[in-house]
Amino acid sequence: MDTSVMITLGFLVFAIVMFAWEKIPLSITAMIVAVGLHLSGVLSAKDAFAGFVDQNVLLFMGMFIIGAAFFETGVAVEVGNVVNKFAKTETSLLVAVMMITGIMSGFLSNTGTAAVLIPVIIGICKKSGFKQTKLLMPLVFAAAMGGNISLIGAPGNMIAQSGLQQAGLGAFGFFDYGLVGLPMLIIGTIFYATIGKRFLPDAPSHKPDGAFEGNDDYSHVPSWKKWAAAIVLILTIAAMIFEKQLGVKLYVSAWIGALVLVATNVISETAAVKSIDMKTIMLFAGSMALGDAMVKTGTGAVIADIIVNSLGASPSPIIVLIVLFVLGVFMTNFMSNTATCALLVPIGLSLASQLGFDPKAVLAAIVIASSLAYATPIGMPANTMVYNIAGYSFVDYVKAGLPLILVSSIVALILLPLLFPF
Repeated sequence: MDTSVMITLGFLVFAIVMFAWEKIPLSITAMIVAVGLHLSGVLSAKDAFAGFVDQNVLLFMGMFIIGAAFFETGVAVEVGNVVNKFAKTETSLLVAVMMITGIMSGFLSNTGTAAVLIPVIIGICKKSGFKQTKLLMPLVFAAAMGGNISLIGAPGNMIAQSGLQQAGLGAFGFFDYGLVGLPMLIIGTIFYATIGKRFLPDAPSHKPDGAFEGNDDYSHVPSWKKWAAAIVLILTIAAMIFEKQLGVKLYVSAWIGALVLVATNVISETAAVKSIDMKTIMLFAGSMALGDAMVKTGTGAVIADIIVNSLGASPSPIIVLIVLFVLGVFMTNFMSNTATCALLVPIGLSLASQLGFDPKAVLAAIVIASSLAYATPIGMPANTMVYNIAGYSFVDYVKAGLPLILVSSIVALILLPLLFPF
C-alpha cells in the first residue's frame, strides 16, 4: 500500500479517536490533522489550508454576520413570536422546523438554508423557553434530508447525474431522488417528533459560544435597523434561490448582505467580527484537509475497492446495494457528501457494468447514502455550524444521528429496490 495512503489512514483513525474522546477541542484536532498531512508530505501547504478560503467557509462568515444583525436588532425574537402563535409546543415547532427546512433545502443550498434559519430558531427558543439543543440538530439533519428531494438539492446529486450522462446511460428526472428523499424527510420528522426526541441532548455538553446572543430588551433599537436586518436577510435568501439566474454565488450574496449591514451600521464592525465563529471555521477547514487527502491519495478509493472486491464475482444485487449503502454512509460522515459521491460514482458505474446492473439503481443508492451524514459534527457544513452555537459534543451527534441513520437506511433500503430495481 502506498505510503501516502497509510499516512492518510493513520490520520483518519487519529481524527475518529480524538473526535470521539474530545480531550482536546475538535477544532484543534482538525487543525492538527491538516498540519500533520502537510508536514508528512501528503498535502502541500496550499491544499492543507485551502479550507479557509472554501466557499462554504465564506458563506459561514457572511451568514454569521447577517444572523448576528438579525438577532441583535431583535428581529429574530419577533419572528419567533409569530411562529410561536402556530407552534405552541416544542414538538409542533420541531415538526414545523424540520419540514420547512427540508423543503427549502430541496431547492436551495443545504448549508445556506440552515444558515438563514439558525438565528430564527435561536430567537424562538429565547422567547418561548424551548431548548435549542432539541431543535438545532434536527434543523441541520432536515437540511441534509431535504437535499434528496430534487436533482439540484445537493452537489452529489449532480455528480451522479453527470457520471450517468457522460457514460451515455440516460439521466435522472428532476424529482427522481425525491421518490426516496421525501419519504425519508417525512419519516425522519415523525421519528424525532415521537421516540427520537429522547436521543436529542437536553442541555449543552459544553458552554455555547454565544453566537447570535444579544440583549433581551430591544426597545432601544431603531425601527429602521430592524427593517434593514429583515430586508437584507430576505434579499439574501432570494439571491440564493435565484443563484443561477443572477450568476452570483451563494457566498457572494451572503457577503453583500453582511457588508451592507456593517456599512449602514445596523451592526457594528466589532460585533460583526465577533460574530464569526473561528472554532467552526477551524473545524471545517481542518476536516476538509482530511477529505481532500482521502481523495488525492486514493485512500477513499482503496477503502471502497477493498470492500467491493470482497463481494466476489456474482454477488446478489441486494448485497451490493447494502454494501454500497453502508460504505457511502461511513465515508460521508468523515468526508463531504460531494467528495463521497465523487469517489463512489465511478466505482458504482464500473460495478454496474461488470455485473449487468442498472446504473441508475446503483447511483441512486450512492447518492442517498452519501446524504446520511448525521453521526458527526464534520459530516456536513451545517452540522459544523451548530456544533459550537448549541454547545454540542461529538457524542451528542453519535447518539442523535445514528438512530436517524438507521431509520433513514431502513426507509431507503426498502424503497430503492422498488423504485430503482437493479
